[in-house]
Amino acid sequence: MPQLSPITLIDSQGVGIEYKPRDISQGVAKLASPTGVPIGDPSLTISRTQTAAGRHKVTVKLAMPEIQKNTINGVDRPTVARTAYADLTFSFDGGSTSAERLDMMTQVSYLLAKDFQPFMVAVVRDGEGIY
Repeated sequence: MPQLSPITLIDSQGVGIEYKPRDISQGVAKLASPTGVPIGDPSLTISRTQTAAGRHKVTVKLAMPEIQKNTINGVDRPTVARTAYADLTFSFDGGSTSAERLDMMTQVSYLLAKDFQPFMVAVVRDGEGIY
């Protein structure tokens, strides 16, 4: 069983964003990237469960809030203007092999790799429709 530890993700500019452990509650590990304004901290959650049917599910969620300053009576107050979310769920049969699970994880990483999938870039980044 892995111990919760920092995870570094690379953004589109090639900058490493470190997500530090916050807590584990009800089987959900939460990490956050401190920004100095807690409501604006990007967060990453990871959980693993087993269904009644014996399927193993790993759920990964990433939330990236954007903060703006609202000035009221001369006082700056940070507020969340909008938040981008990504949800990814892996679901495996109880009889799946470690090779099958690794193959799924590897293919998903390439599906989302901007250098390899111009289709995904057009849909996700550019907001283009699919035809």
